[in-house]
Amino acid sequence: MPLPLVSIPENPVPANAELFELVTRDRVKLRVARFKAPSDRPFKGTVCLFQGRSEFIEKYFEVIGDLNERGFTVAAMDWRGQGGSDRLLKNARRGHIARFADFQNDLDVFMEDFVRPDFPPPFFALGHSMAGPILLEATRRRSTWWDRIVLTAAMIDLPGIAADPLARALAATLAGLGCGRLFVPGGGARDYAQSERDISKNVLTSDPERYARLAALCKAAPHLVLGSPTIAWLRAAHKAMDMLADPERVSQIRTPTLFFIAANDKIVSNRPIEALARQMRTAEAIILPNARHEILMERDAIRDAFWTAFDAFIPGSPTFPD
Repeated sequence: MPLPLVSIPENPVPANAELFELVTRDRVKLRVARFKAPSDRPFKGTVCLFQGRSEFIEKYFEVIGDLNERGFTVAAMDWRGQGGSDRLLKNARRGHIARFADFQNDLDVFMEDFVRPDFPPPFFALGHSMAGPILLEATRRRSTWWDRIVLTAAMIDLPGIAADPLARALAATLAGLGCGRLFVPGGGARDYAQSERDISKNVLTSDPERYARLAALCKAAPHLVLGSPTIAWLRAAHKAMDMLADPERVSQIRTPTLFFIAANDKIVSNRPIEALARQMRTAEAIILPNARHEILMERDAIRDAFWTAFDAFIPGSPTFPD
């Protein structure tokens, strides 16, 4: 049985939640959920909701409610190694993956065994941060899954030292020496609930109430949270992002895609997102001023701007011209 959804007063479980467990081809158990659109709204389709690194379904209850109010049924999943899905290491706080190709196994069972048989089309994808390179690779392989994709703060490249060639080489060397399961240098088991309480200093959101809600949720459900990534995760992320620097691979991504860029993002690098959107023939990018990394957890004014553009793009705006 999957781990139950955690409810706190600030973040109650939606009444329409249905929880399931899937088993991937390589025998990893995934926690997945369905949130049906209300019957009193015109139905618009199914949004497949994909998280960033270290996230979990409960964090997106408000977003799920926003989508339901718009007439969308929502299918959500915890990636392997995080949330209520199987953890990959004995130390469950280590955010680990050996290769991003393993996430494609999660997508295969989620879409083919869960969404396509049991959810009403059309299908759309909404992904955050780490989900960016995963979904773009998936639509390159299987362009028929989603009619349109929306990505917030996509992890196309990392800023600062994480992108330095020496840091990349060090991660590859350490992983090759068998140290891949260790935290990245300087990392540890700290989670959101232990993070900086000064809203002016945290890099996730400028909204104090939503940040406090996230901290309260993590405190109530410590079994769902992660600490820092492992060296192997960082090496795998570098490889996944490098694939998006290949023009031939990018030319094979043809699903209409809308990128949202947080102007004040300190977690991912923004210029590569803009460059990729220009390179793709079916993509556009929107910069949200004053937004930090967690666009969907931001202040109302920023979220309103996001939803206005989202509503224009999904489900019925014209396809990008060739």
